[in-house]
Amino acid sequence: QVQLVESGGGLVQAGGSLRLSCAASGSVSGINAMGWYRHAPGKQRELVALISSGLGTKYADSLKGRFTISGDVAKNTVYLQMNSLKPEDTAVYYCNANIFGKDYWGKGTLVTVSS
Repeated sequence: QVQLVESGGGLVQAGGSLRLSCAASGSVSGINAMGWYRHAPGKQRELVALISSGLGTKYADSLKGRFTISGDVAKNTVYLQMNSLKPEDTAVYYCNANIFGKDYWGKGTLVTVSS
């Protein structure tokens, strides 16, 4: 079993910042990538950013420059620094870990950006 626990979501005004954290526990040997996805109302879930051992980071093109992913896959932790938040960033943010090709998900943390 793999457990992913996110924290750091909440309500913020447009232009503000939030930092999300995720820690993986359980049978986490072999994690090759961790990342963040988001699911906004009426939209499909989309990749926000991911970090992988040996391959660096990847971002959704629309979020480059405002969001920064960091962490250590080897230590089973990942963070997402979100700056200059916009109302359209409102979504449930999910932590993801890929272990030997299988995806695991956290329960999500809600980020609400007010205008």
